Amino acid sequence: MSRREDLDRFYYLLNRLEMHLGGTRNLAECNGRMDWPERGVYFFFEDGEYRENGEPRVVRVGTHALKTGSRSKLWNRLSQHRGTNSGGGNHRGSVFRLHVGTALIERDGLHSATWSVGSTAKGEIREREYSIEKLVSEHIGQMLFLWLDIDDLPGPDSMRGYIERNSIELLSNFNKPQKIDAQSEKWLGKFVMGKNANKIRESGLWNVDHVESDYKPEFLYVLEKSVGAF
Repeated sequence: MSRREDLDRFYYLLNRLEMHLGGTRNLAECNGRMDWPERGVYFFFEDGEYRENGEPRVVRVGTHALKTGSRSKLWNRLSQHRGTNSGGGNHRGSVFRLHVGTALIERDGLHSATWSVGSTAKGEIREREYSIEKLVSEHIGQMLFLWLDIDDLPGPDSMRGYIERNSIELLSNFNKPQKIDAQSEKWLGKFVMGKNANKIRESGLWNVDHVESDYKPEFLYVLEKSVGAF
């Protein structure tokens, strides 16, 4: 099978997942009181980004609890990307938010001397960063997403990690001889700055890890089984 055929199969399975779930959800409208599985894999779509056939294309794949003993839950991770109820957020706790922030700063000519500096920050710094955090929350909050319930044990060898990794590798256009379902000219990710910015810009994904690697086509059987298990 060609990569294009595998991509078609991948999106067919996501369409089946969407039907099982009753549709996508808008992240800004979600909260922890909703019915979430303990663990899973999520797939984000972004306004204005489409496949060559006109269907929405995935712009980020993620999971959580890939360390043995981790107690992270699916909603915990999604809420870190979503931000706070006040509209702010913490980009130091979400690399997704960090990258979206650098892109907004570059595209819109904003300024922040502390954005992405350090793993923690004092309150006064967080206050100065609030306006940008709010813009990040607004952008990510408008994204639609799907989630796949896979409640396996936390650890680096989990099925969630396997599906996440191979999905990214399949979707990524980084260093690929043929660009399939490429990002649009106006995609915000093209403005990402900083370390590994080229991986986001060229892959067409808000991911850095795994964009350089080759996927294993057989992972689609695992994905199909997981979707069919609903």
